[in-house]
Parts: sequence; C-alpha cells; structure tokens
Amino acid sequence: MRTILSILAAATVVASAPLARRAPVAPCTTPTPACEQWVTLGGGPARSMVYSSYSLDAPNPSITRALVMVHGTGRNADHYFATSMGAAFLAGAVENTIVIAPHLIASRDKPAPNEVLWPNRGGDTWRSGGMSTSNPNLSAFDFMDEIIRKLANKRIFPNLTQVVVAGHSAGGQFVTRYEMANKIHDKLGVAISYVVANPSSYAWPAAVRPLATGDADPATADKEPLGKDGEKVHTNFTYGAFDASKAPGYNKWPAGLEARKGYTEQMSDAQLKKNLAQRPTTYLLGQVDVLPLGGFDSSPNAMAQGPTRRARGEAFVKFIADSLGAKPNTIIVPECGHNDRCIFTTDIVFPAIFPK
Repeated sequence: MRTILSILAAATVVASAPLARRAPVAPCTTPTPACEQWVTLGGGPARSMVYSSYSLDAPNPSITRALVMVHGTGRNADHYFATSMGAAFLAGAVENTIVIAPHLIASRDKPAPNEVLWPNRGGDTWRSGGMSTSNPNLSAFDFMDEIIRKLANKRIFPNLTQVVVAGHSAGGQFVTRYEMANKIHDKLGVAISYVVANPSSYAWPAAVRPLATGDADPATADKEPLGKDGEKVHTNFTYGAFDASKAPGYNKWPAGLEARKGYTEQMSDAQLKKNLAQRPTTYLLGQVDVLPLGGFDSSPNAMAQGPTRRARGEAFVKFIADSLGAKPNTIIVPECGHNDRCIFTTDIVFPAIFPK
C-alpha cells in the first residue's frame, strides 16, 4: 500500500511540476506529414495547413522566438520548411525557435476537406493578401494574422517574445505587403519584424518610379560584379513620373496603393505609408539576382519598378528612406542569385531571421 501511495505521490509531483522543469520537446525537422498542422480560420471549419517544428497547441516554455517562412510562387511549403530548418540548424536556433512554413494552396492543388483555396492568378493574389476563392470572407493576410495570434498565446508559448515573418520571391512579395498592411503588428504583446527577400515587385507608396538611368539603367543593371564592390547597396537612383500609357495599372494595388480591395480596402494611404516607414524590416537582395530567372515578373507594371530584382529592391528601399524617413536594414547577400537556400543559410542573414 505504501508503495502504491508513493507512486501516486510521485506522479502528482511530476504532473504539477512547473512547465519550465519539464523535459524539452524534440523538434519535428522534416517536411513530412508528422510536421503538418492545421490552423483554423474564421472560426472554422475553414482551415489551412502549415509545417511546424513544434506543436502550435501544446505548452512549450523553451520557445523564445518564431520564424514564419512564406514560400515562393510554386507554393512549395515543404521546400521552404526544409530551408528554414537548415538555417535554424546552422544558426544553433533549433531548440528555442519554432519554425513554421504556411501552405497557401491554389485551385490546381488538391485541397483536404475544408482547406482554404487562395487566388493565384490575376491582380490581387495570395501574394498581396487576396481574398480566398473558396471562402470569400478570408484573405491570405488573415491566415498570417491567425498564425501570429497562436504564437502570441502565453498559455502555449510563455517565453516567446519575437516573431519574424520572412519570405523569398513571391513570398517576399507577400511579406513586403503584409508588413505595411497588417493590423496586428503592435497589438499582441510580441515584437514582430519582417524579412523581405528578392521579390519581383513592391507596393510603391507614390506614383513615381525609378528612371532608367544610373543603377536602374537596363543596359548595365544585369552586369553585377562579384567581390566587395558588388556587395554594396546601390544608391544611384532618380525618380520621376511614369508614363501610364505603357502600363495603365502601374500604380494599382499590389504594385501601388490605388484601387485596393479586401484586407486593405478600409485602410488609408497615410496609414500604409506610416506602417511601411516604421515597422522593422530587413530587405535581402541577392548580389547576382540580376537575370530574368525563377519566375521573374516581366509584366509592364513590374518593369516600371526597375530592370532586375536587385535594382527594384535597391530603388525601393532608397525611395522609402528618402521620402518616408524609413530606416530599412538592407543586405546584399554575397554571391547569391535567386535562390532561397543561398539567401537564408548565409551567416550575415542569421541576425535578421533569428534575432536575439
């Protein structure tokens, strides 16, 4: 009898032990069904899937930060989860960082029951927070909002203080627009920062565009040298009015701020510009991302922003710094082209995606 009582007493002590004393949970590190989790949207039954290195619903006091990585145009969340886990391993951040890769599927994909479909064609797609094609009351930005709300839940993650929302290529388009548009940035008690890598286009806060001279000259912008000179952020840009006859929609959302719908429709231009200037954002540009590869957007609206992805990024960050007083952290990632694994597994990028 004493033995039974002793066992019960010991079990009670273990069950009531503070969360901080419990054994650390092993991370899920590969993009397999074991790492898949569902995020309920709009109160359900609508839902979207994410890959996650730890449970979003089980208390975990070991987690101090989160990295949410948005995939590219191929909607290959599995690949981006593997890239992010590789970066976390190299940075020594696997044990205290929850890594999440959301999957924004489109109509050509095979949805699970109640899985939300997102627009992938036309002007306002998932890249810019477009409204769902299967659940018209939900936007792609609502999906990210809900992920961050779950991360900010102190019952589940009592020690999580920082969330990084990052994306490459089309995912970079999503993040640059989510950064300026989301309505939860300072409302959840966690610090949120943004990492925008190699997008093909940005939402310009004014109707001007870079002129085709200096570092935006198409004749020279694709001839980036290797070495230290090529690792400097180019600043030789001038701006002026754009001939709308060449691209009538050049300043409509998501290329500019005009004619917005859905998530951003009720927001003022002034609020979007304020967010763009004030929210902490790092822009990662591949040193040699100067060729029309990897789904490069060569539409008239995008070409109005510059001849290459690198030139578009450099022109954009200079403009928002000069005109809005923004203080973007801009990094030219050495020897990288349009490649997410090169970008996110380079040492100089780790402080941005795994902040202390």
